[in-house]
Amino acid sequence: MSVAPAGTALAGGTDGPRALRPFLDTVLDALTTGAQDRCGPLPPGGPDTVARAVRDACLPLLPEEGAGPHTALRALVHTLATGAADPADPHCAAHLHCPPLALATAADLAAGALNPSMDSWDQAPAASELEALTTRALAALVYPAATAPDALVTTGGTESNQLAVLLAREAPRPAHPAGPLRIVCGANAHHSIHRAAWLLGLPEPLTLPTPDGTLDPTAVHTCLTELTASAGPVLLTATAGTTDAGAIDPLPALADLAEQHGARFHVDAAYGGPLLFSDAHRSALTGLDRAHTVTLDLHKLGWQPVAAGLLAVPAPATLTPLAHRADYLNADDDTEAGLPDLLGRSLRTTRRPDILKIAVTLKALGRQGLGDLVDRTLAAARILADLIEDHPDYELHSRPTLTTVLFRPHGADDTTLAAIRRSLLAEGHAVLGRATTPSGLWLKATLLNPHTQPGDLATLLKLVEGHTPR
Repeated sequence: MSVAPAGTALAGGTDGPRALRPFLDTVLDALTTGAQDRCGPLPPGGPDTVARAVRDACLPLLPEEGAGPHTALRALVHTLATGAADPADPHCAAHLHCPPLALATAADLAAGALNPSMDSWDQAPAASELEALTTRALAALVYPAATAPDALVTTGGTESNQLAVLLAREAPRPAHPAGPLRIVCGANAHHSIHRAAWLLGLPEPLTLPTPDGTLDPTAVHTCLTELTASAGPVLLTATAGTTDAGAIDPLPALADLAEQHGARFHVDAAYGGPLLFSDAHRSALTGLDRAHTVTLDLHKLGWQPVAAGLLAVPAPATLTPLAHRADYLNADDDTEAGLPDLLGRSLRTTRRPDILKIAVTLKALGRQGLGDLVDRTLAAARILADLIEDHPDYELHSRPTLTTVLFRPHGADDTTLAAIRRSLLAEGHAVLGRATTPSGLWLKATLLNPHTQPGDLATLLKLVEGHTPR
């Protein structure tokens, strides 16, 4: 067999690893030099400067004659690394954008090289079984008393929430409710709940105010009382880890209300779900196992490369509405002969084996190892809150529930806060988010690096102080 040129060699087969190895050296070198050249959490200069650097380094992207595989790989990876927002930097703390574990990233390389497609068994024999084993193990964390809990792999919290709304819409209902599904959520709910209603042709969700950051059971009771007197089914959606503040809704009380009023109950635990790994913090999720569906997202507090979402359910029957037939993928006679039917495991057809990196992480670190990372990260958020409370020039919004800390300089108005954030971004010194609450705008630090040190946090506050007008 003739040896393919480096640029056209394949990653799979017995010769694939040999072809891949020199490219890995090129990539790792480019990642190293790119991070060194960036020298911070974000490239300085703002959008125009970054765009110009990308154009200068990468154009033309479709030349008549190629630049060669190593030259192209080095140039583009270096450009991407130099112009990246690096979540591994302790001063990159704006979003639920985690620094992935090296272990998980290495596993993801194998997924890319083997390239199974998770829509039929004959494209992913081992990967399909690994997905089944891993999703069941994670679902058992959510539903420890269930006989056969299950979970679907998704691209993240948005897809999981959309699936939860779809399953609620399609769930069996008593003979009398003929109207459309009505969704009840808090103003603290993720925007994907509203988007799911729009995508599925449902009425706009009834959004209850959350002035204290979480749903008020009394307001929910009043709303459900009015709704359940009407003709349609109801989905009550709670949040375990809000995007703005990391707050957790009162899950036991909301589960009681959903049961009392015959409503379906969904919990978006995309952010807070990994507290289940932690002996110290899992009690914050008491009541989660009473939900009909639960969103998880391990590319937040799970340290996985994107994407690593899941939707957990207490029993496989919950997923029955997703069943679908395509003769070339899951013909009836193949299924009857014992080939697993994968098509009902997602609304997507082609999808990559994102479960591999998750499975490797779970097996390598175990529940306690992951719980330790969760504990460390939550501890860092409490240290940052302590530093803010002890600082005469800063105001703390509230003690953190998860790893999000809201703060602002005393007396700074919304315009000043927005300018401070943009100045830090433009200089590449720090990446902080913003959150609007009933008490105004706040700077948001979302800590997801379990190795962040107190000195890193003190420096972050000094950076903000240095950009605050006097």
